[in-house]
Amino acid sequence: MKRKDLIDTIESLGCVLIRHGAKHDLYHNPKTGMTQPIPRHWEIHEFLAKKIVRDLSNH
Repeated sequence: MKRKDLIDTIESLGCVLIRHGAKHDLYHNPKTGMTQPIPRHWEIHEFLAKKIVRDLSNH
């Protein structure tokens, strides 16, 4: 999955960017209280992308 598509997906869930890092960006979902690092790669493996979306949306 392209990083841009993953960012669009998690932002549509209500997630906000907390900070930029060298290798990861931190996104937080205020509704669920979950925070996840998002790798700063062009492509993110499907398995990892699905885990990030699941973790940010379910708790």
